[in-house]
Amino acid sequence: MKESRLFSILPDYVCTPDGMEIDRNGNLILSCPNYAEDSMSGCVVRIDKDGCAAKWFDVPVHPETGVARNMGIAFDKEWNIYICDNQGWSEREDLLYKGRILKMKVDEDGNILKSTVVAEHMEHPNGIRIKGNYMYVTQSYLHPVKHPDNKLVSCVYRFGLEEENIQITNTLEDKHILTTFVTENPDCQYGADGIAFDKEGNLYVGNFGDGEIHKISFTEDGQVKEDIIFAKDRENLQSTDGMVFDEAGNLYVADFCANAIAKIDPDGKVERIAQSPDCTGVDGGLDQPGEPIVWNGRIVVSCFDLVTGPDKVNLKHEMPATLVELSL
Repeated sequence: MKESRLFSILPDYVCTPDGMEIDRNGNLILSCPNYAEDSMSGCVVRIDKDGCAAKWFDVPVHPETGVARNMGIAFDKEWNIYICDNQGWSEREDLLYKGRILKMKVDEDGNILKSTVVAEHMEHPNGIRIKGNYMYVTQSYLHPVKHPDNKLVSCVYRFGLEEENIQITNTLEDKHILTTFVTENPDCQYGADGIAFDKEGNLYVGNFGDGEIHKISFTEDGQVKEDIIFAKDRENLQSTDGMVFDEAGNLYVADFCANAIAKIDPDGKVERIAQSPDCTGVDGGLDQPGEPIVWNGRIVVSCFDLVTGPDKVNLKHEMPATLVELSL
């Protein structure tokens, strides 16, 4: 197995790091929902090649909740940034169905010119990727959709990059739903999470609770052609949080529950390449990995370090928040 190493100790205005992207200047951009502290709102941080972090901007707060809870982020070809504001992650009743997708218009100097609500009233928006003229968003819960076996239903939405003020109902009536998933594992009812595109334009989505990676191919007019299970190996992949491809077509997946990173080759073979016991992350351990990204010849991983439970290696939240790295 590979040994993870500390990459960056994050500033004290970050307590829960999550999604990542790379900006036009090659900086690492980190989305921080800051769930671990109710009084801290979400922000986006810029990190240079040496691991030095500085706040880029505070995410516009929800007018009713007074906070932002930004998870997945993605850039379009003009370097505007799109954000999953997952207000309902904690499942508090007063925060349910207040999730949003935000578009932040950015100029060449990195200034935020305008904030637009793309979609709102979402239960649990999580990961986001952009392909062509569309954004693809995982929603980990669709509790209003009642499955015959009482299993959890989740989905992927597809929104146009220029759409605004879409009113989501979190039901199958939402016309922007691309495809849905059912999570069978009774011990972890958490659905669609990690999301990535390969070089051929196929979409990959992780069904978190079942530890599965789905591969979705498309017809020429953009409809779903096929949805198959690309990879599943419960011994080496317990859960599927954030994921990213390298240039060789290998898929790296954050195994959130197991404090591990898995590598899936182009044929769907799963290998656990790094794992840590419960730790603080300061020693370079994987402290509940949320998302990996390939950056400057290494794999950088955000340490979410918050969720506990019988299926989780993580035992408690600690400060400071960290990023760790693996050799590619």
